[in-house]
Amino acid sequence: MKHSRRDFLVKSTTALTMTALATQAEHFGLMTAFAQKSRQKTDPGAGSDYRALVCIYLSGGNDANNMIVPNHSDANVSNYAAYSAARAPQGLALAQNVLLPISVPRIGNLSYGLHPGFGTITGGTNNGIHELWAQGKLAGVTNVGTLVQPLTRQQYLNNSAPRPMQLFSHTDQTQQHLTCRADGVSLTGWGGRISDKITNSANPQRLIPTTSTIGGPLLFNVGENTQPVSVGPAPTPLSSVLSLVGFNNTPISNARFAALNEALSFETQQELVAASSEYHRAAIDISTALNNTADVTVTFPNTELGNQLKQIARLIKNRDVLNMKRQIFFCTLDGFDSHTSQPGTHNILFGRLSQAMRSFYEEMLVQGLSDKVTQFTLSDFNRTFNPSGVGASVGTDHAWSSHSLILGGSVIGGDFYGVNTSNGTPFTTLVMNGPDDSDSGSGARGRWIPTTAVEQYAATLAKWFGLETADMNYVFPNLPNFTQTDLGFMMP
Repeated sequence: MKHSRRDFLVKSTTALTMTALATQAEHFGLMTAFAQKSRQKTDPGAGSDYRALVCIYLSGGNDANNMIVPNHSDANVSNYAAYSAARAPQGLALAQNVLLPISVPRIGNLSYGLHPGFGTITGGTNNGIHELWAQGKLAGVTNVGTLVQPLTRQQYLNNSAPRPMQLFSHTDQTQQHLTCRADGVSLTGWGGRISDKITNSANPQRLIPTTSTIGGPLLFNVGENTQPVSVGPAPTPLSSVLSLVGFNNTPISNARFAALNEALSFETQQELVAASSEYHRAAIDISTALNNTADVTVTFPNTELGNQLKQIARLIKNRDVLNMKRQIFFCTLDGFDSHTSQPGTHNILFGRLSQAMRSFYEEMLVQGLSDKVTQFTLSDFNRTFNPSGVGASVGTDHAWSSHSLILGGSVIGGDFYGVNTSNGTPFTTLVMNGPDDSDSGSGARGRWIPTTAVEQYAATLAKWFGLETADMNYVFPNLPNFTQTDLGFMMP
């Protein structure tokens, strides 16, 4: 059967399968981004060193009250006795002898404890992330959550100051963590908006977008001019991220490929056509670059999060062939909606989180990038201090302010960070109907009011990543509402 030259080129240019470059509905947006890229001037000298942010989203609302626990008896701040009195009767308190001790210089070197899931897994060679606290690589941002502006308990109870929309809702609080907009709905995430501002200076010759999503919603990595690449977790090979279909090295397929390249080389003044050509050229370049990719050295756990972080580590290892100097990644660990059976579930989830984060950190050490790549956690919200149910079925309900973990060689670890609470430390006062509780009266269950906003946490990471001060308000519109914009947990 004979084909006209026009049919030949049309069929050639449609022989690309986009298995991971964003989602099928977003291709047109990516073409727009490619068109903008071709119009913008770039500064190849900016962003000369490599840096990456890796967001690990604990989906469902992590009970941070059992992630970091007071392990001391000092009566001046929340202590183990207060924690145990509130949770032990229903079977949710962790025994003091199972807590993994951490020292907190900011609070007089008092001892706190990580959940035992962050320690050694029996029979394993990976010791989890607990020991990295003492090494100064792991830190906690405590009492952090969604805010429009600083909010006192009295203002909350009187409804005399703005509060986040739809508090205690999974969907709304997740969106607010991913967008850093607690005052309304946003169609862009703070990772994507960072990319809007740094991509053309830091990644002028990039073959893939600055932002990548390995699992979960794309929103975090969507900007006004940024669309993320969506990549399947390991064991999916990177060579299949963007593959060319119909080019199998036969004479006819080689002829088609040559014709495709010739067609894409034509100059045009039509912006959409030019963008389409740029889009297809990028697809070819990516497929070629990832055909023989370097794999990771460290063994990762074969878990949901382990496979996501392994794929991120692969992308980082191939940063040079992809021409990347700055990258932002998003992945998720599901299962934290713990209304029932929380003790057993938490043991599993924290073990998986700890082992995956440690493997990733060890791989960055091997790659010589431990101080260039920072992992950090987010979650919908904390859980109620007062449990629901009893015994094996005990769980918790939706609450507010939580704790987050940051891990990396540039983290000033081994301490707590954040704005002080009512007790003069950044760790919550664990008293229901107390000075940090948004609940009141006899029905109070311990839903802590944040003293540190997600914006302050995120802006500290963004500054380290290379976001200019002049661009902070674009990425974090509510940041001017807060006095402290750098929490100090990152090295320059």
